[in-house]
Amino acid sequence: MSLESRVLAALGTVYDPELDEPITTLGFVGACVVTAEGDVDVRLRLPTPQCAPNFAFLMAADARAAVRRLRGVREVTVVLEDHYTGEEINAAMRRGDDFGSAFPGETAGELDTLRELFQRKALLARQARLCQALLDAGATPEAVVARRLADLPGTPDAARVAVLRAALGLPHAADAPAIVAGDGAPLTVSELPMWLRRARLVRLSLEANGGMCRDLLRVRYGEPDQEEVAS
Repeated sequence: MSLESRVLAALGTVYDPELDEPITTLGFVGACVVTAEGDVDVRLRLPTPQCAPNFAFLMAADARAAVRRLRGVREVTVVLEDHYTGEEINAAMRRGDDFGSAFPGETAGELDTLRELFQRKALLARQARLCQALLDAGATPEAVVARRLADLPGTPDAARVAVLRAALGLPHAADAPAIVAGDGAPLTVSELPMWLRRARLVRLSLEANGGMCRDLLRVRYGEPDQEEVAS
């Protein structure tokens, strides 16, 4: 695999923290140039100039870290384009500084708490899709709560659930329950309906926000609707 392909694959592991979708899938990677010497220049773009600076910084920092880990990469430049705090974020990226250094006196610490909050929402939404798919396929609530992670089909949702649970310190081994509560405890049959109602609301919110961001990005940069192109 070429270095350029590996760089793009690495960028595909970087997720929008609020939407829990890869920045490549969302169209947030506007350009990626890889030289023969191993220098990488990544240009990020967001749906609006006013997208939250904390989310923008997380994506830029995560993109830089993901690419820097690759063998054969020499220098990595990540630039956030057309954003109202782009100057501050890009300067911090060049220095290798954290979010607090980008906005001195304006932030309350680092972004770990915010990242965890959205990882928990993402986990809830992903598990909701998995649970609903099992029920739609004819599984009983008893069968759903008895499922293990190893019993799930090899879907992106199942893979992402394992990653999120590992990041949150929740059970993620193959024999761990497929669906768990926020503290990692297995759900009971009686708890499942209420849990699923709440999880569906979170899932629908994430999906709606993701659709809106795609539409805003498409309009902002004058790109065609992919569904129209496919038809």
